[in-house]
Amino acid sequence: MQNNFLTTIRSLKLIDGCKGTQVYAFNPSSAASSSSSSSSEKPNLRSSFSLRSKSIQQNQDHNHHHHHKHSASIIIDSLLPFGLPSPERIEPPVDPFLRPVDPVSSFCSSFRSLSDAATGANPCNLHLEQYSLLRFLSDPKLLRRCLRSARLHAPDVHHKLVLSAWLRFERREDEHLRSPKPSSLLSCSPTSPPLECPRAALSPSPFPLDSCPCNNNGGYKQTNSVDLDIVDQEEELELEEEEEEEEGDVWFCIGDDEVACVRHRIASLSQPFSTLLYGGFAETRRDRINFTHNNISAKGMRAVHEFTRSGSLSDFTPKTVMELLCFANKFCCEGLKSACDAKLAGLVRSVEDAVLLVEFGLDETAHLLVAACLQVFLRELPKSLNDPEITKILCTPEGRECLEAAGHASFALYYFLSQVAMEEDMRSNTTVMLLERLGECASPGWQRQLATHQLGCVMLERGEFKDAQKWFQEAVTQGHVYSLIGVARAKFKKGHKYSAYKLTSSLLHEHNPAGWMYQERSLYCSGKEKLMDLRVATELDPALSYPYKYRAIALVEEDKVGAAVAEINKILGFKVSADCLELRAWFSLILNNHESALQDIRAIMTLDPGYMIFHGRLPGDQMIELLRQHVHQWDMADCWMQLYDRWSAVDDIGSLAVVHQMLAKEPGSSSLRFRQSLLLLRLNCQKAAMHSLRLARNHSQHEHERLVYEGWILYDTGHRKEALAKAEESIALQRSFEAFFLKAYALADASLDQSSSSYVIQLLEQANSCASDNLRKGQAYNNMGSVYVDCDMLDEAAECYLKALGIKHTRAHQGLARVYYLKHQKKSAYDEMTKLIEKAKNNASAYEKRSEYCERDMAQSDLNMATYLDPLRTYPYRYRAAVLMDERKEEEAITELSRAISFKPDLQLLHLRAAFYDSMGNTASTLRDCEAALCLDPNHVDTLELYNKASNRAPDEQTT
Repeated sequence: MQNNFLTTIRSLKLIDGCKGTQVYAFNPSSAASSSSSSSSEKPNLRSSFSLRSKSIQQNQDHNHHHHHKHSASIIIDSLLPFGLPSPERIEPPVDPFLRPVDPVSSFCSSFRSLSDAATGANPCNLHLEQYSLLRFLSDPKLLRRCLRSARLHAPDVHHKLVLSAWLRFERREDEHLRSPKPSSLLSCSPTSPPLECPRAALSPSPFPLDSCPCNNNGGYKQTNSVDLDIVDQEEELELEEEEEEEEGDVWFCIGDDEVACVRHRIASLSQPFSTLLYGGFAETRRDRINFTHNNISAKGMRAVHEFTRSGSLSDFTPKTVMELLCFANKFCCEGLKSACDAKLAGLVRSVEDAVLLVEFGLDETAHLLVAACLQVFLRELPKSLNDPEITKILCTPEGRECLEAAGHASFALYYFLSQVAMEEDMRSNTTVMLLERLGECASPGWQRQLATHQLGCVMLERGEFKDAQKWFQEAVTQGHVYSLIGVARAKFKKGHKYSAYKLTSSLLHEHNPAGWMYQERSLYCSGKEKLMDLRVATELDPALSYPYKYRAIALVEEDKVGAAVAEINKILGFKVSADCLELRAWFSLILNNHESALQDIRAIMTLDPGYMIFHGRLPGDQMIELLRQHVHQWDMADCWMQLYDRWSAVDDIGSLAVVHQMLAKEPGSSSLRFRQSLLLLRLNCQKAAMHSLRLARNHSQHEHERLVYEGWILYDTGHRKEALAKAEESIALQRSFEAFFLKAYALADASLDQSSSSYVIQLLEQANSCASDNLRKGQAYNNMGSVYVDCDMLDEAAECYLKALGIKHTRAHQGLARVYYLKHQKKSAYDEMTKLIEKAKNNASAYEKRSEYCERDMAQSDLNMATYLDPLRTYPYRYRAAVLMDERKEEEAITELSRAISFKPDLQLLHLRAAFYDSMGNTASTLRDCEAALCLDPNHVDTLELYNKASNRAPDEQTT
């Protein structure tokens, strides 16, 4: 039956999805030509500018409408309108970031560069380099630490505002706010760390790390917004008469007006005025000077006189200040220019203000005014990249030259902008232009490698393979070996398959083989050779998804759909991604398992609400609506029962799908959004988890709830003290389970003494005394048991774990097993973990934990199973290596650790290998691994101790 069904699918004449129209081919040589323009000519930013032609937009809109309409008509007839998945449509992308061939050596080099930064290197750039180096690890906490360090070492206002905005963007601070306030551009939100403060960024003086000028009203001062009517009108407010006006000794004649001034004060404005009024010129002997043709009005000159008397611009209108800035530039009045610059910068409170003032600031090279405008543009990303007035400044060569003249063009700026543009749309012309600007600002070395490699990736996505090959080749020339696969991919797309195969083969022969190398070569061969390369790729790097996906599709083509589901389940067991869930849903549809397909598509839409299934041909939401007609409909009570069962079975994907269905019924439920974020964190989907947590905050109906969710946002971004403050503020408003739980959780994160532990237990007891459901109460009992264990109160801990198990908090089996073990009841501990293994759908961690409660042979078996289920867990590798060291099999122990480090350079793995090398007397390797580990965590105490020990020993070994 299944075979006939698949044959029928293959025989259908399926219509391909909408093929996008290629936008205009960007000339890659424009970067070079723009830099050769004369610096003496002021670029004209007011000329016509368009990122894409109207005709192209209309064509694409028409194609999209036609495609959507056609898809809807097909769906009526079939749940598989596009047939079987195609192996040609799952080609892995070339990673658009730096990927070192030898990560450990690269980490060492980065650590040494930062250690030697005092010798003159710019620490800010070194931390940005480290950020680029660590991106391939996909660890948000590591990347955020690098950006924070770069911000701390920012050398000037420009880098402070860029990095503050970057940090804010990474947290998606204002995402989905229901009522965005313009003031958010001027001051910190309740969840903003001090390093992201916009006022601190615009202040040349540093602020304490735990202080924010938004909270103490210090630092950079914001005034009223620009009044457009006042700026455009010709009449201005008259200057107030001073009671003690000094008698002028020189008059500046402007038209029919004479402005009385004090000669020595005007002369003090600048050297040109001093020379004019005291340098022996004719004006030195005159008391009336004709100033008609110097582009300043009489009112403006009176304002100059007032400034020389009071040193203040507080009473002047924006138009007058702008006139004074032009005057200051013409006559080199630096003090007056700085005052005007600061005054105008303080007026920038919105995007409209920034657009109005930025070109004036660029024309007058007003550093602080341009900084204020640029900060607004950056804090409004990605929306600001859709504004032509803004993009002509940020994207064009002329805009970059103007920004550079004002001191605001840097590699950091265009690095940030290009990252945002690539996330939004890699194929867009905006992305290409920003990357070209990035290349113009790049220094030789890693910066040039990054800019050219990313340009190659974008050109590859756009289908401009000749230009892609050119940029990838330049990146290789700059020293980025990984870009060779970009060269190979471009050749392959141009029809030179054998050339691509030879290039990737040479990569394998010249460097230590890595999983991504074999994966790339597999694209250029077929049959058994292809499957062999994919098998080796998985052995070397089990986290690569393409080999699993290809093998699964190949099995479907052989009518082995069940085996295909098993293959894709291997990677979904430890690495959840939308594309792998899509394939499993597709396979479920082939098997007519509508419930499983619907579950996976709901999980996909939680991870990415805009996801298009069937290789990008159909909106996932549309497929959900269709599948709902083929499954039993649940009401809200049914959903709660299903959630309870799946949560208890440690079925996180299933739980996620149920929550998605519940949110369709109650889209404004903040508590459901919060549960969604907890599930996503369990699945290591940190970006999606933070997205859900922000939605929970934004949908909060009560202040005390909002404070709790803001506290979790702060905690999850590394701000524990601020999170505690939010919890306490919430409790002061209303006692609630979540507020007490947050406070207890944040306190338990620190090292606890006996009294602190007792306080945490009290908080958890208070949490359980408040209204909540059993899912959350079970977590509180489980956490309470952990604190009791740390206090060596084992009976009380066992009682808590049993209460948690009584309300089906399955993970409490692990805590209870630990209690049995500490009571020297090893067999009971083993049996308890066996219960968890039997109940939990995701049980790799349970196998790992059970290995602690059995003999060595059985432990090895459990750890091998843990590695099979989740090869990214590092404890099994460390245990096996330690056993080998105990058996004096030193080389095998090193090999075991090196195998894991090759695809997951983990801190604990590197530290253990360094310790092994140290015990073997290999000081050079010890230092190398310590330095690599310290690159990942500069404050790791054990590694620092080992590193200092090896460093002290190294000079003695060199002399002997």
